[in-house]
Amino acid sequence: MKEIPTSISFFEILTPFVASGKKTITIRDESECHYVPGTQVEVFTLETNVKVCDIEIESVEPILFSEINEFHAQQEYLELPKLKEIIRGVYPNTEQLYVISYKLVKSTID
Repeated sequence: MKEIPTSISFFEILTPFVASGKKTITIRDESECHYVPGTQVEVFTLETNVKVCDIEIESVEPILFSEINEFHAQQEYLELPKLKEIIRGVYPNTEQLYVISYKLVKSTID
């Protein structure tokens, strides 16, 4: 059994949207789908490992890359083509992904 994750990293360019509560989901692959609804998680920048906020995991749902749509893009606070480009850049050959929904608990940046 995998340990319950207590932290998550985002590209630094996306962390202000997480910390403001505008970005409410992230789409990850199977290696990062072990978050547990109801748990609180610390958010760090991927590049510099700086803590930016705490979030509470609300759900983890499977999704196929081909099913990602405008609704997901709005929750990601990105335009759909940009969202798909980022996902393909990180997970180039992965069709099975997971939508991790969360809400902001506490921001550590202004």
